[in-house]
Amino acid sequence: MASQLKVDTLTGVTTAGSIVVTGEGTATTNLQQGLAKVWASLEQGSTYSTRDSFNLSSHGDGGTGTSILTFTTNFGNANHAATSMGSNINNVAGNDSDSLVQTSSQVRIGLYDVGNNSAQDGSYLTVSIHGDLA
Repeated sequence: MASQLKVDTLTGVTTAGSIVVTGEGTATTNLQQGLAKVWASLEQGSTYSTRDSFNLSSHGDGGTGTSILTFTTNFGNANHAATSMGSNINNVAGNDSDSLVQTSSQVRIGLYDVGNNSAQDGSYLTVSIHGDLA
C-alpha cells in the first residue's frame, strides 16, 4: 500500500537546517546541499527577459551574449556552482568570469558561438546554481 506524507515544514533533529536522505547502498545525501538555490529560464537580446525563475532578483545585459544574474538571497560565499545551457546548436554557455568576478550576490553567464568564434545572444538561456546560501 502506498503511503502519503503531508507536512508544511521538515526540520532535522540533530541540526535544524540539515536533513540526511538515505540513498543507494549505505550512501547518504544532505537534502539541502542537493537543491538548486537559483534557477532561471531567460532570453537575451533586445529584451533580456526572464521567463521563469527562483531566487533571481534581476537579469541584466552585460553585452552581446552576456547576462548578469543578481540573486534575491545571496550565497554564503562566491564559491557557488553555475550550470547553464544556450539555445543555438553551436553555442557554449558558461560562467563569464573574465570581466566580472563571481560574487556571493551575482554571476555573469556568457553565451559563445563556437561555429562563428564570437559571443552571441540566445533566445533561450537556462541556468541552475548550487551552493550554500548566506
